[in-house]
Amino acid sequence: EYGCHVRDALRLGEYRLQRMLNEDNPRFENWDQDETAVAERYDLQDPVVVAEELSAAATALAEAYDAVKPDQWVRPGLRSDGAPFTVESFGRYFVHDPMHHLVDARRGYELLRGGA
Repeated sequence: EYGCHVRDALRLGEYRLQRMLNEDNPRFENWDQDETAVAERYDLQDPVVVAEELSAAATALAEAYDAVKPDQWVRPGLRSDGAPFTVESFGRYFVHDPMHHLVDARRGYELLRGGA
């Protein structure tokens, strides 16, 4: 389920990046992560398939950022609450977010293995 969440966050990130690059100051709808988990039946998804999809989503987002032109880093977007960000600040968020998920997943693994 955690892998599904990260996969979908990466997919959403790439979608939102493309909107910032191709639209003027898009405003993004709120993403209800819990609703998505239930609606998409994260609990029933095949972990092997999810791992492949997660990898593909991460690659797609990385490639999309690789293609950003110098003058596009300042292109704006708005969160659903109206908070502004740019392609650059959105990218910094996406460097942080998967890293925090990786730390969470490693900690969970350690706890399952009997670690403190």
